[in-house]
Amino acid sequence: MSMIYVLDGRRIHSLKDFWRVIGESVNGPGGYFGKNLDALADCLHGGFGTPDDGDFRFEWHDHEEAREALGHAETARQLERRLAHCHFTNRESVAAELAAAREGHGPTVFDWLVGIFEREAPGRLLLR
Repeated sequence: MSMIYVLDGRRIHSLKDFWRVIGESVNGPGGYFGKNLDALADCLHGGFGTPDDGDFRFEWHDHEEAREALGHAETARQLERRLAHCHFTNRESVAAELAAAREGHGPTVFDWLVGIFEREAPGRLLLR
């Protein structure tokens, strides 16, 4: 039987909240399941609390609430952090992404997360 992990979108108001909610869903209170986009991609391949055979899926309940919280404002906050720490060769592209997010354009944090699920764990995310 496939393992189902539930993400409660009502508890997600920032990317930091997402990391907490997914960690607790997979590994219980205080659980860890990555704290950056690369770690999430790695964790979705199995292990780190999920079955090694990949027999699992995620249900993101109330995802529309999380979609709003992880919209352009949160995206701009995350890109500001990225810009402050990125390699100088990436500054121009990150600054352009930041400018777009501030204008309400471009992919959002929510889009980043869903995209990782689609690439790394196709068919394992159900938005409800």
